[in-house]
Formats: sequence, C-alpha cells, structure tokens
Amino acid sequence: MASKWRKAKQALGLNLCYHVPKTMVDDDDESPPMSERVSDAALLSRPITAAAAAAAASGRLSKSFSRKHSSETCSICLATMRPGKGAIFTAECSHSFHFRCVTSNVKHGNQICPICRAKWKEIPLENPDLSQRDGPLQNNAVMTVIRRLPSTPRNSNRHVVPLFYAAEPAVFDDDEPLNRGEVSQNAASDADGNLSKIIGIRAYPEVSSVPRSKSCHEFTVLINLKAAVTNSTQNSSTDNLGLPRTPVDLVTVLDISGSMAGTKLALLKRAMGFVIHNMSSNDRLSVVTFSSTARRLFPLRRMSESGRQQALLAVNSLVANGGTNIAEGLRKGAKVMEERREKKNTVASVILLSDGQDTYTVDRSGGNKTAPNNYQSLLPSSIQDSKRLGFQIPVHTFGFGIDHDSILMHSISEMSGGTFSFIETEAAIQDAFAQCIGGLLSVVVQNLVVEIECIHPSIKLQSVKAGSYPSQVMGNRRSGVIDIGDLYADEERDFLLLLDVPAGNHTQLVKVKCLFKDALTKESLTVESEEVSIERPESSAAAQEEEGSIEVDRQRNRLKATEAISEARTAAENGDLDNAISVLENCRKMLSRTISAKKQDRLCVAMDAELKEMQERMASRHVYEASGRAYVLSGLSSHSWQRATARGDSTDSSSLIQSYQTPSMVEMLNRSQTMLKRSPGERLIRPKPR
Repeated sequence: MASKWRKAKQALGLNLCYHVPKTMVDDDDESPPMSERVSDAALLSRPITAAAAAAAASGRLSKSFSRKHSSETCSICLATMRPGKGAIFTAECSHSFHFRCVTSNVKHGNQICPICRAKWKEIPLENPDLSQRDGPLQNNAVMTVIRRLPSTPRNSNRHVVPLFYAAEPAVFDDDEPLNRGEVSQNAASDADGNLSKIIGIRAYPEVSSVPRSKSCHEFTVLINLKAAVTNSTQNSSTDNLGLPRTPVDLVTVLDISGSMAGTKLALLKRAMGFVIHNMSSNDRLSVVTFSSTARRLFPLRRMSESGRQQALLAVNSLVANGGTNIAEGLRKGAKVMEERREKKNTVASVILLSDGQDTYTVDRSGGNKTAPNNYQSLLPSSIQDSKRLGFQIPVHTFGFGIDHDSILMHSISEMSGGTFSFIETEAAIQDAFAQCIGGLLSVVVQNLVVEIECIHPSIKLQSVKAGSYPSQVMGNRRSGVIDIGDLYADEERDFLLLLDVPAGNHTQLVKVKCLFKDALTKESLTVESEEVSIERPESSAAAQEEEGSIEVDRQRNRLKATEAISEARTAAENGDLDNAISVLENCRKMLSRTISAKKQDRLCVAMDAELKEMQERMASRHVYEASGRAYVLSGLSSHSWQRATARGDSTDSSSLIQSYQTPSMVEMLNRSQTMLKRSPGERLIRPKPR
C-alpha cells in the first residue's frame, strides 16, 4: 500500500512545491492577486475550513490543476493561492498551503496538518541553495526538501522536542527598534494639547464635625484617587477609546504542556490572536512558551501589519507536549524584558498562563526542590527588583481550568505587583485576556507615590489601610507614604487613614500629595489636595445627628470583607471548612447592617454576592480544591489591588461581581464578545468538578 501511495505522489506531483510561471495561467484568469489579503479581523473571526482536495487527472501539472489551485485559499494565512504568485505545497493528506506558510509552521515544530490534524510523515523544508537565489525560479525548479520523520514509539512518556526550532541568541538584545519619531511626536503633540488633570484627589472624613470636647482614637479619612482620561488631540497611538496612550512592551509566557492539547490549545491560539490584533504598531510583543523546557517564539516585535502576520503564524504553529516548567518559562520571559536594548516603552508587563502544576521546580515531597510555601525563587530577580531599579514589570497570572496551582500563580502575581485571574470555563480565556489588555493598553500614570502629612502638631497618623500596596507610617507618626505604581485610565484607588484626633478646636487634619510620571510625556508631576478639615462645634447635638459618609462606609466594608475572605481562606486551608463558611456568613451579616447596604450601594451588593459564592465553593473539600481555592485567591487579588480580575462570570455584563472594571476594559470585553458572537449577558456554564 505504501509503495502505491509513493507512486501516486510522484505521478500527481504531491509533496513537491512547484513555481508555476505566469505564462502558464490563462489570460482570462480573473483570480484575485496575492496582495489582496484577508484582514486580521477576518483571520481571527473566520473558522478554518478544509480546502478542496487537490485535483489531478494525469501525471503532469495541467492547466485545470493550476486553475483549481487559483481558487483555493491557504488555510494558514487565509490568502489566495494563485499560480505564478508563489510556490504551493501539497501534503500527503492532499491539503495545500503556501510554501512559505507551511515551512514557517514546520520551523516552529508543527508537523500536523492545520486542516485535518493528520500527522505528516514527510515534512517540507526550504532548500537553502534555492532560498538564496534572486529572481523567479525556472519552470522545473523544486523548492522543497522532503525529510521523513522518525516514527515515535507507542506509549512513550518522554518529552518529545519539536524539530527545527530557530536557535536562540545568548543575549536577548534583538528586540525590534521602536519608531522613535512617531512616539516622540505623539507625546509632544499631547503635551502641546494641554493635558486635562491627569489625576484627581478627593478626601472624605467619616463625619464633617466632631465636638471640641471629644477625642477620636481612630478617626477615619478616605483618600480617593482617580486617573482621568486626557482631552488632547487624537493620534495614531491611541487606546481603544480613541485617546492617546503610551506604547506597551508585553511578554506572554504560555503553557503548552501535554495537558494543553486539543481544545485548550485551540482556545489559547484564538485568545492570542485577539491580543495580537488589538495591539498597535508602537506596541511590542514577544511570546515565550514552556513545557518541560522553555523557548522564545520570537523577540520583542512591533505589532505592525507584518509583525502581526508573523506573530499569528508563530502562535498558530504551537503544539502541546511535555511537562510543566513554570519557573523556566518565567525566567526566559524575564530575560526578554531585562536584556531588551530599547526600554523607551516604559509600560511593560508579563502575562503568565498555565493549566497545571509545576513538575520541575516545586516538590511537595520535601526533596531538594522549592518548598510549596516558598515560591519566591520562582520569580526571577530582575522582576523582583524592577521597582527598585525604576521600572515595574508586573506579572499578571491566569490559572486555566481546575487543575492549575492557584497558590503558586497567586503568589507570583502578588510578589510582582500583578493580578491573578481564574479561568474556570475554558471558553472564557479570550474574555479574560481582553479585560487584562484593556487595562494594560490604557496606562496613564506611572510610579505613583502618595505622601500624607498631618497639619496640626497634635494630630497623629495611626495607620494606613492600603491593601497590597506598600505603605509606611513614619516614626514621628506625623507623615506616611503609599507606593502605588501604575494607574489605568479612569481607574480609582481608595485608602483609609486612621488618625488620632485629640479634644480641642483643631480643624485641619491632613494634606495629601501625589508624585507621579505622566506615562505618555514621561514628565514628572506633582498634584496636591486641599487640606482635609472638620468642624469642631462646642455642642455635640449637630454631630450626633450626622449619619456619616457613605464613601467611607463603602471602603470600610471592602476592607472588612477582604479581611474576612483572607481569614476564611486560612481556615479552609487548615481543613476547617465549617469555620471558613461561618466567617463569611458573619461578614455578610455585618455588611447588611451598614449604611451602604441600606442604600443598596453597588459595591456592597457585589461584595455580598461574592461572599455567598465563596461559601458555596466551600461546601466540601473536593469542591474547594477544585474551584473554591482559585476563586477565593482571585477575589483576594482583585480587592487587595483594587483592580479587576476574571473569576466565575465576572467578565459578563450581567454579573454582580464586576468591581474595578474601567471603560477601557469594558470596551475590550465588548470587542471580544462581539468577535465570539456571544452577547455580553450570555453566561458561560462552568464545568462541574471532576
């Protein structure tokens, strides 16, 4: 049978790639030129369909065979395959592709037909002698070298390294240069356009008046910061709302271990296609993949039209096999950031996705590897020290499915200043990525530091409630500082100051100053708030009638709920699920008695819904380990950083749990759901724990 197939291939010209001269095409052939390429949007939204089987009626390449190819589409790049406009490769499964597309797939280790998923026994390689030629090839020029792949033994559990990976340089200083002229021109025009107020500061004392005879040990003042959207002239480097923004360097570190095979890998490719399509020509992307080892698919590359096409081809070539070495993937991703030549794109982030447990670095048996509760060694020192060196590289982690190591992923995000998202439903991966990049592509404030100073000498700063943000109260208790970092457009941050206010007529309490860098113009700026003051009447009657600030009450509830979630998680990890559920129930009862709850405040309603969801996910040990732990950790990440994360149905517009979403995130989510042809309110059904 095999010999018959070989003879048939020789007769039909299969596995050979012919360059058909233009003279072989009829004059009346109206096939569209090769330059008419399908857009990126179509490439991302169109399902891949099987190409028509190659037709051949004789042993020679006839005109009818050429005409047949002229109407076919390459299923890798979705461009037309027209004779005389590039070489065509027909595989042993009878599907045809552009030669350059299929050799790119093979170079990246993919020996499976993109259409029928048949594993090729023979693969095309570009002939190095012919690839150096200038001008068109002759009629009989053959552009392929066929190499037969060795058969793989059945039931082999060893890691199979895909062939023909491009060699990596010792130093990753091969990042594509930035378009300096365009970036600087955009920043200059924005500066000339008079930026609107980049950041706003508002302060709310818990009550507006305190009797002179009364002292307050923990008088609460809320500091609210909000990054504004700029009002300047639009230009080519705009965010998804059409406003100027700073370019981004993004490295995605993706798990392609054996457990990612099939639907998971297909959904990951689609989600990465969405990311690639929504980056601008001044943004740069590099993709690192890991299984038993890690490799860089391509260096930091500008997402121009050609950059997008090359990135899509590289991502499409991914195959899943091997173990899970998260530490090696992170190390290589950090190396891309650390060794880049051009760091003008000061907004830099890493996205890490994994669906499994690290089988190389983390050993829970007590061996020589990293202990399960000490994940610091997993995070490369260059990322840990990035804030100290003047630039921050947060790692935003995504736990894919119910088998990932949520404790590890949450720890990595916390140590780097990133967020942790739990993608419970596999089909929600694109929405989760969309929400994340909606924020990353809208950074307006960088290196934000808040300085607090007490005005009257008798006022003392007891503590600062800042969640995961580093904060410090100075020794004299007269001042403090909060290190915040980056803010997205329209993003808010709320912090509570607890003050000692003695009896007397002291009305002036504190003043707040924000020091930061404009992400677009790179200019260092300072914004000061008005002094926070209260009235000190002699009579206590007016003060007793005051209900209190709902803004302060709202943030108190958020902090108390976050503390309850953390306490419940500790109890659950210690095996006491009943106590964990009780802690959450007590917190819900406390919230129901607050001013915010009585006024149906949105954040308070969302917190109650989330606490109830967590209780349900602690119904049994099995349910908690399957999804409860990851859901709880993602919630903690969101509330402690005051930044949106994906968990459950949080990316759906009908969900109550949508805290901290910005307009840029919502717009990007709408794009994703429109592309997937799913209405924003259509919920995804999460899988039942196995």
